[in-house]
Amino acid sequence: MISLEEARDLVVSACPVLEGEPRALRAALGCVTVAPILSSEDVPPFATSAMDGFALRAEDVAGAPVRLPVADSVMAGDGRRVALGEGQAVRIMTGAPLPEGADAVCMVERTRTDDDGRSVIIEDALGAGTAVRLAGSDIAAGSEVVPAGSVLSPAHLGVLARIGLDAVLVHRTPRVGILSTGDELREGPGSLPRGAIRDGNRPVLMALLERAGYPVVDMGIVPDDPAVLRRAIERAAEGCDALVTSGGVSVGDLDIVRIVLRDMCGDAMHWMQVAIRPAKPLAFAVLDGRLPVLGLPGNPVSSLVSFELFARPALRKMAGHRQLIQPTLSAIADVDLPREPDGKTYFTRVFAEVDRTGHLHVRPSGGQDSHQLLAMAQANALAVLPDGTGVGAGEPVEILLLDGDRLGRAGPAAQTTTLP
Repeated sequence: MISLEEARDLVVSACPVLEGEPRALRAALGCVTVAPILSSEDVPPFATSAMDGFALRAEDVAGAPVRLPVADSVMAGDGRRVALGEGQAVRIMTGAPLPEGADAVCMVERTRTDDDGRSVIIEDALGAGTAVRLAGSDIAAGSEVVPAGSVLSPAHLGVLARIGLDAVLVHRTPRVGILSTGDELREGPGSLPRGAIRDGNRPVLMALLERAGYPVVDMGIVPDDPAVLRRAIERAAEGCDALVTSGGVSVGDLDIVRIVLRDMCGDAMHWMQVAIRPAKPLAFAVLDGRLPVLGLPGNPVSSLVSFELFARPALRKMAGHRQLIQPTLSAIADVDLPREPDGKTYFTRVFAEVDRTGHLHVRPSGGQDSHQLLAMAQANALAVLPDGTGVGAGEPVEILLLDGDRLGRAGPAAQTTTLP
C-alpha cells in the first residue's frame, strides 16, 4: 500500500493545467484568472458625494451654524459642470458629481432649509473631504484589481464590470467524461433481473461535477468487455479533458479498467492500493499525454470518497486552482468513533452541526460499509481517523466538510408552518 499523500501527489502532478480562454463575465463565476487584471480607469471616475445633503466649501461653515444660499441642485448622472461660488451651497444627491469649488458635503439630517428652499442652515462645522468620495478612491487607474490565480467571486465580477470589462481571461474549465462499468449495472425503473443492481455512481459523480461547475459528458454504462471499454476511452479522448470511471479497478478477473488502461497506456498507468478506508484501490493513467483517466472503485461510498480525495484535487489543478485540497476543520466527537489499527486512514461518514457556542460537533450518520450510500446521503462530512483505535466521545477530530449547505445548527426547535 501507499499513503494517501503519495497517491494524491502522483495523480495531481500528472494532470496538466488547461490553457486560458476569454469568458464573458456572466459565465466566469468560479473560474480562475490566468494573468493579473489592471484597471485602465479610476473608479469612481470623478469626485462624488457619499450622501444626500449639500455640497459646500468647508471654510464657509467654520463658524456653524451658518446660513448659505442654495445655488443649484445636482443629481446622480447629472453631466453638467456645476461651479460653487464662495459662500454658497449646492443641493446634492448620493453619487452625484461634486461641484467645482466644493470640498465637503453636509448630510441633509444636519441641515435646515427655508420653506422656499433658496437657503440652507448648516448646523455643523465640517472638515475638507467630509462625505466626499475622491476620484479613484475605490480603484485607481493602473492598479491591480484581480491577481493571477484568483477564483472569481460575484464581487470580482462586479469590480470587472465597473472598470468596463465584459470578458476576462480564465483557465478553461475541464470537460469531464463519466462512465460506470459492470455487466450487473442497470438504470431506470422496472424490475431487476437476478444478479443486477442499479447504477447510483454515475448520478453521484455527475452531480458532484456539476455542482463544482465542470461540464459533464455522460458516457453511460460500459459492460465488462475490454474492447467496448477501450472504444469508450478513445471517444472520451476526442471530446473530454478528463475521464472518471467507477468500478473495475480491484483484483477480480473482470476488473477490466486497470487491465485496459495498462494495455493502452503502458507504464503511464498506475494501479494503487492506497492506505485508506474506504476506497483503497485506485487506477490512474494519462492517455496520449493529455487525457487523465481516474479509475475509481465500484462500491458507491468508495467511489464518492475517491472522488473527493483524488479526482477533485486533480480537476481543480486542471482548472487553474492553487488551493487543491479542501481544508479540514476541527470538531468534537459526540460519541465514540472507533476503528481498528491496520495502517490505514479511515474516513467515517458523519453529520456535523454547530452548537450554540459556535463549536462543531459530529456524530455518525449511519452504517459505514462501503456499499451503504444512504449513510453518505445523510452525512455532510467525513471524520478523518488516523491509524489507531479511533476517537473517543468528547475528543477532537478533524473533519472534511462535504456539504456546507447542510451544516446543522443546534438551537430552539424549528417552528412548523402549515400552508392553507
